[in-house]
Amino acid sequence: MLARANAEIALIAANTPHLVFDEVQRRSPIPMLSIVQAAYAHVRSLGYTRVGLLGTGFTMRARFFHEVFARAGIELATPKEPEQAVIHKTYIDELLKNQFLPESRNALLAIIERLRKEERVEAILLAGTELPLLLRGADPGGLPFLDTTMIHVRAAVDAILA
Repeated sequence: MLARANAEIALIAANTPHLVFDEVQRRSPIPMLSIVQAAYAHVRSLGYTRVGLLGTGFTMRARFFHEVFARAGIELATPKEPEQAVIHKTYIDELLKNQFLPESRNALLAIIERLRKEERVEAILLAGTELPLLLRGADPGGLPFLDTTMIHVRAAVDAILA
């Protein structure tokens, strides 16, 4: 359908569906731009070597981000299993319903702070489209948030204009 409409590239504009990105890409008659590859290129351009990964439980447990980043020697640190459960529950029960609660924000910020102190991450990859909405304006002591959605959009615009 997109090829018949003369689309030059295609995107899956979310993180969790990248569980099937490779399969979809194999079947696509037009090039696809991966949010994971775009995030990796951005992180590499910033020179980070250890980054925290937050997203849905599916995204945090899956290997698709880890595999791409590991090829370049960039380590991804994910929250501990109980922390992943908190993030996933917040995501599904609140964020997807447009509920952005201060107590949920504080819980995520506490997880991020632990990742910084114990895992020594240099930045946090927000690999969930709603996470930046919850964490907007938060300043975890200079630890940068990297919004995969914005990174993907910039990569798509660059690809179209190239």
